[in-house]
Amino acid sequence: MPFSKGFRIGPLLAGAILIVLLNTWFAVASVRTLSQSEYWLSHTWQVIGQVEAIVASVRQADSSARGFVITGDANVLSSYYLAKQQVGPQVDEFERLSGDNPKQRANTANMRQIIAGRFGLLDRVIVAQKTGGIAAATPLISSSISMPDMQRLHLLANEMQDEERRLLAIREVDVHRSSVVALLAIALASGLDLLLLIAVGRILLREREVRLQTESANERLETANAEIAQNAEVIHVLNAELEERVRVRTAELESTNRELEAFSYSVSHDLRAPLRTIDGFSLALQEDYQDAVDDVGRDYIQRVRGGVQRMGGLIDALLQLSRITRADLTRRQVDVTALVESVARNLKEENPAQTIHFDIEQGMQADADPDLLRVAFENLMGNAVKFSSKVPVSLIRISYHPEQKSFEVTDNGAGFDMYYSSKLFNAFNRLHGDKDFKGSGIGLATVARVVRRHHGTISAESSVGHGASFRFTLG
Repeated sequence: MPFSKGFRIGPLLAGAILIVLLNTWFAVASVRTLSQSEYWLSHTWQVIGQVEAIVASVRQADSSARGFVITGDANVLSSYYLAKQQVGPQVDEFERLSGDNPKQRANTANMRQIIAGRFGLLDRVIVAQKTGGIAAATPLISSSISMPDMQRLHLLANEMQDEERRLLAIREVDVHRSSVVALLAIALASGLDLLLLIAVGRILLREREVRLQTESANERLETANAEIAQNAEVIHVLNAELEERVRVRTAELESTNRELEAFSYSVSHDLRAPLRTIDGFSLALQEDYQDAVDDVGRDYIQRVRGGVQRMGGLIDALLQLSRITRADLTRRQVDVTALVESVARNLKEENPAQTIHFDIEQGMQADADPDLLRVAFENLMGNAVKFSSKVPVSLIRISYHPEQKSFEVTDNGAGFDMYYSSKLFNAFNRLHGDKDFKGSGIGLATVARVVRRHHGTISAESSVGHGASFRFTLG
């Protein structure tokens, strides 16, 4: 019974894959053989170079010792001691590289003896020069010239290099043969693979399975279209529900905003009245009855007034924070340099006794709400002025980094411990006490609100006693 095309395709694919794998294995084996041959070729050149290095070191030592005998200059011996220090490891490296060759192992042993004898003689020559001068060293030098050490060393080095050159010739032939075999293997494998791909591709194109799969895909597509239509109806219903939820949540937010406005009004008016009463009567008590109480009593009265005024400042800060949260955000192009210069002038006028130097980068621009951005810079620059008030000159820099699209305010003030940096932008969290620096703990929280309303980020870097740097972006 004849085989169908569907039955024939499995064995054909299996056979094609097997042939491709065999071709790949043969090509990889050929390349590996070539790589190994090239390694041994490079290894042989390395051994030859090592022999030359050994001979060069001995020559250097011999020349240095002779120079010392002639000149008596001890500085000449630096080359001798360097060569003496190098030659031992060089011989060890040669022995390691040629350890697989018994002939070279025997040559290495002979070389060690010759080098040891030569350096022993040179050591005696140097000692003779140091103790008896050139007259004492000359006989040794003369005798060393007649000694065949260097000649034996050169002959042995030539023999060792000849052995390596013999191996080099053999290995060059191996490399050439391996490269030819590798190229032929890759070419043959590529040709066979290409033929197999063409044959298998033609068989696959003729298979009626493609048509059957297409028909099946069309059926699935129709089913998917029906599901999409059904899902579209579900999505329409969900969108309607979502719109209703958004409308309800919007109404709830509007109600919450009205409650916040009522709360702000209550804080602004209802809480201020009793504070003004306390402050007024405390002032009357301080002025009219200051002679009726002692120093401790007057201090208590002053503390009461200070607490009332501090609470008034906290109420003002809370109201500002509330207004920042509820204020409408209208973004436009802002000349940040001009805005910062205006804030800097105001701060200098408010702090006439403090020497302040503002370094303001020119040409700064931003797409932001100008009123909210002014509030942010007023708080950041005001903090910089306040926390640098105890240094002789307050240095405050305002700059823009185009790579990160961020603004930075840096000062040379008291700084803070980065361990507590997570608390910086929370309301009422302060890292310095009132005795050192007055404040409400709202300023940086206000800056963070402004930045978040612009969909930006804010961060700080500092160390105690080395100033602080605040960087923020505007989304």
